[in-house]
Amino acid sequence: MGNTNQESQVENLSEVLQVRRDKLKNLQEIGKDPFKISKYDVTHHSDEIKNNYDKLEGKHVCIAGRIMTKRIMGKAAFAHIQDQNGKIQVYIKRDDIGTDDYKLFKTYDMGDIVGIEGFVFKTKTEEVSVHAEKVTLLSKSLQVLPEKYHGLKDVDLRYRQRYVDLIVNPEVKEAFLTRTKALKALRSYLDDRGFLEVETPILNTIAGGANARPFITHHNTLGIPMYLRIANELYLKRLIVGGFDKVYEMGRMFRNEGMDMKHNPEYTAIELYQAYADYKDMMEITENVISHMAEVATGSMKVNYQGTEIDFTPPWKRMTMEECVKEYAGVDFAGINTDEEALEVAREKGIEITPGMRRGEVINAFFEEFGEDKLIQPTFITHHPVEVSPLAKRNVDDPRRTDRFEAFANKWELANAFSELNDPIDQRGRFEDQVRKRELGDDEACEMDEDFLNALEVGLPPTGGLGIGIDRVIMLLTNSTTIRDVLLFPTMKPIGHVDERVEVEASNELEEKIDFSKVKVEPLFEDMVDFETFSKSDLRVVKVIACEEVPKSKKLLKFTLNDGSGTQRTILSGIKDYYSAEELVGKTLVAITNLPPRKMMGIESCGMIISAVHKEEDEERLNLLMLSNRIPAGAKLY
Repeated sequence: MGNTNQESQVENLSEVLQVRRDKLKNLQEIGKDPFKISKYDVTHHSDEIKNNYDKLEGKHVCIAGRIMTKRIMGKAAFAHIQDQNGKIQVYIKRDDIGTDDYKLFKTYDMGDIVGIEGFVFKTKTEEVSVHAEKVTLLSKSLQVLPEKYHGLKDVDLRYRQRYVDLIVNPEVKEAFLTRTKALKALRSYLDDRGFLEVETPILNTIAGGANARPFITHHNTLGIPMYLRIANELYLKRLIVGGFDKVYEMGRMFRNEGMDMKHNPEYTAIELYQAYADYKDMMEITENVISHMAEVATGSMKVNYQGTEIDFTPPWKRMTMEECVKEYAGVDFAGINTDEEALEVAREKGIEITPGMRRGEVINAFFEEFGEDKLIQPTFITHHPVEVSPLAKRNVDDPRRTDRFEAFANKWELANAFSELNDPIDQRGRFEDQVRKRELGDDEACEMDEDFLNALEVGLPPTGGLGIGIDRVIMLLTNSTTIRDVLLFPTMKPIGHVDERVEVEASNELEEKIDFSKVKVEPLFEDMVDFETFSKSDLRVVKVIACEEVPKSKKLLKFTLNDGSGTQRTILSGIKDYYSAEELVGKTLVAITNLPPRKMMGIESCGMIISAVHKEEDEERLNLLMLSNRIPAGAKLY
């Protein structure tokens, strides 16, 4: 029955679309093809007319826009036309536009774009309107707009068809107008203070300037690999070397990493550099420019984000990273001086240990685990360890620290800045340390950049540098819960796309003959478990609703699961080395659901995904237990 109704709806929709095409054909046959019109002179917009009625009453105007409503009443009709700035009512009378044109108007559909010439007046209900004297069809809509009262509510479809989203959801357009105001305010603030806007390459031969995984492409003529930029920092500092004292660039950056509510593979950032300045000057710029953006775009330095008031009014709170760790984790690193001591404390507190980890990286891990999610109001976290700050100047009083800060609000990092490292010998050592990390498997570590080192040897003056994540700031200013709501065209997986890697792996599994003589498994436990103890483990079938990489973790994937309870469950699992997040969406897995919640990287994990682990030629292999999709979520395993 359900399938029959669905097929009937599809058939009816197809009929409606065909009717629209038939209408277009009829128009073309009588010489009224709207697609042959190249230009229409618009004199006013809807808001201008409504806001200036006293001046425009009775005056001739030309407006254009999309038909959003239409009501035919015999020899007259009303319609609402939507243009860039809003909607306005139009009154169309047969005797005024002519019988033939009125007959054609009656055939126009919602979504058609029309030009209206007429005069301004008010109806009996006091609604400001345009009395049409001529109606011109400018474009025939061959698709059907979403139904008036429900609009476009499918979130995935809204992002894929943003053009429709903007038509039927006015609040979406408002968010992007707010974005434009904020970016204008940012540029104006910097321009007024003598900063020069510049452009630097997007295609790079080295993925430098940040710790991130790049997108890789190939230059056919030069025969070399190239990278979409992950940051524009190193080019901008070259310009400081060249004699420009204040520069900035705002544009797209590209990182081949996970996607979630705060991350999109391409995003907008601004980086700026000022000669003869330090990180404290950058702090002043950060709090002043973001508060200025808020005030210009929203009318206030205070914004309401999901029920919480965030006050951007300067000055912002300041804490060192070690002070933050001491306050929220209860660990004082002032008395922990060696890597061994730091690692021991990390193990005690359940911090994820990575190969080659040192004291500074442990401090940073403690901050990410215990401190970040406490930073609701705008806060500067300062003096990061040198191990996690390869491009920042060392602090004179404590060389283990750097003169660096990150700005946080609503638990999110909004900005990153430091007194730039201008010692070429020290910088080479930092790059060599990053190369060592790459050799240990960190594919986000920086590469050696000999030309940048050469620029430092020519001489970089003392310089302050700042980077701001524009999209996250705009999310706060527009009360948007996901980065996709502040990007006009966010990255989306194509409909019907099948991951080629999965197909190849599946094909290989069919063809591959496994030599089990090379497989080693752990010995079976000798201790017996009574049935009552075993039965306390609640093993359930779960469906993967969403899966994403956990930021700053090399191992963890975050699963959002349907466990059959009606409430979504979050479980973190350290299987990033074996699976990509995208390939697991929609899979049916097994999980233990009654383990106590455990915080990992600041995220509460409620349960454990079940995997099968073995060794093959001394290399650990892991396979998630995947079940048939026919098994429902919540089914219990016995």
